[in-house]
Amino acid sequence: MTPWFLGIDLGTGSCKSVVVGEKAQILGFGAGDYAGSTALQKWNEQDPESILAGMVQSVQIAVERAGVKASDCQALSMGGALHTLLALDRSGKPLTGVFTWADGRGSRQAQATRQALQAIELYQHSGCPAHGIYPLYKILWLRQEKPEVYAMAARYITAKEYVFEQITGQQIVDYSLASGSGLLNIHNLDWDPLSLDLAGIKPGQLSQTASPLTTFRGINPGLAGALGIPVDTLVVLGSSDAANSTLGAGAIHSWQATCMVGTSGAFRTIAPRPILDSAARTWCYALDETHWLVGGAINNGGIALSWLKDVVNQAVSQSPANTELSFDDLIDLAGQAGVGAGGLVCLPFFAGERSPNWNMNARGVLFGLTLQHDIRHIARSLLEGVAYRLRSISEILSDLSGDIREVRASGGFSHSGLWPQIIASAIGRDLLVPAWGETSSLGAAFWAMQAAGALSIFEKAGELVAIGDQYPPQPEQVAIYDRLYRIYTGLYASSINAFDQIAELQTEIGPTQPDKART
Repeated sequence: MTPWFLGIDLGTGSCKSVVVGEKAQILGFGAGDYAGSTALQKWNEQDPESILAGMVQSVQIAVERAGVKASDCQALSMGGALHTLLALDRSGKPLTGVFTWADGRGSRQAQATRQALQAIELYQHSGCPAHGIYPLYKILWLRQEKPEVYAMAARYITAKEYVFEQITGQQIVDYSLASGSGLLNIHNLDWDPLSLDLAGIKPGQLSQTASPLTTFRGINPGLAGALGIPVDTLVVLGSSDAANSTLGAGAIHSWQATCMVGTSGAFRTIAPRPILDSAARTWCYALDETHWLVGGAINNGGIALSWLKDVVNQAVSQSPANTELSFDDLIDLAGQAGVGAGGLVCLPFFAGERSPNWNMNARGVLFGLTLQHDIRHIARSLLEGVAYRLRSISEILSDLSGDIREVRASGGFSHSGLWPQIIASAIGRDLLVPAWGETSSLGAAFWAMQAAGALSIFEKAGELVAIGDQYPPQPEQVAIYDRLYRIYTGLYASSINAFDQIAELQTEIGPTQPDKART
């Protein structure tokens, strides 16, 4: 018998699954994409059945590649993306697609709340600043803009809850995902009356909250067959993708932090108590009864580089050569520009801003352009701009939670040697990159291992995470980044009024206004 455990990560763009052994050694890995008719649909509103299908595909691939016996599966656990929302009618039929974190339809409702005195009290209860990313404000949007859907909605759930119910028949949500809705009281771990009153919903419209170590026996037979695991497999509730990413990176203690850059980005730590910021610059989500996830997130991580790649390739596609650039090509070009990008500073707010200022009117800025700058400097300035965003959160987090002595990396950026070094020097701390990069799926597997008895306590998970690379701050880089960071922060402060003005104008004229032909 070779015992194995399954960790499933229901991410925003795809599902990733990993099969691990008793010492968390990687036995097999698989990924399944979510079908979507358009890129906008894939990222903003998704078909719940396509998420379920992506999960099945990823597990099938992971189990097949692992070459393990189905009967040796000891437990599985699942993580889910934060801030998703799906409205169901009384029969359990979806009334909407799955709203993802990228869906901005609650922004106006969040802004109105942010300007009210109620915002501070809501933050103190829920740990969530007033921002359209949270499902609370997406429900408010439905209430105001789609009253017919709002009136028919019997339940509001996350994408993970939908999949978990298909697998187990259980209507339940872990503390972390519940906390990421803006509707949970992080102090008593129950639905918050103030938040519910604002949304105009009742506790019965939400699932029962529970610890990530809550377990169930029994899987839908049809899905068990499709997944290639026994019907009586132990199913562990698990946590959110953000919590699992931190756990899978081995950042278990309060003196450790995780720096994540994927499509978006985050800087977070696990604390033994709720930690709130008097200015509501950071968030605080419950993880279990004795741990809270504290940090800040940025909208613009890899998506900033993706924007540049698309812009360049759009032009290239119209040239005779038609040779498109990849992400790796852009990273290589950025490496040719040198530290500081020749004095080019980027405010990378291409998708607005979350932490620390929660300003959705913030816009992208390239400052300091000269005739000597080219695509290499622009690419480098984007990477450095994201690093400055993460530094701003790390400084606040250090003030709130105490000295952070070690930072672990997670997300796609860790595969590049250049970007981790830029961030290490920008934040002035060693950056450790785990040998296994898919930290969210591994973190999910850790919950399965703990519930099944293969992992004694939560804190032991860090001992199972091997480090692949380490990036210490480079003194000569630190000196330059310190100077540029001061320019960056000053530039942001001086642009606030202009952000509001240009956002209003962009709303009025739209993204494209072709010139009228002369008559």
